[in-house]
Amino acid sequence: MSGNPFDGGEGDWLVVANDAGQHALWRRYLELPKGWRTVHRATRRDDALDYAEQHFTAPVDTPTA
Repeated sequence: MSGNPFDGGEGDWLVVANDAGQHALWRRYLELPKGWRTVHRATRRDDALDYAEQHFTAPVDTPTA
């Protein structure tokens, strides 16, 4: 695959999370970084992004708007 694997596209999107409650979109064929786990799978990027936005927990020391 050429280009950025996180630029759009359908198929095999993961939402991953760490112990701090941070969420990120990830591709299934990429190795997860240490300390992150899969919490949701989706075939559409928008569905994965919606899940991440609904379940994101801001770190304790991070001001919110």
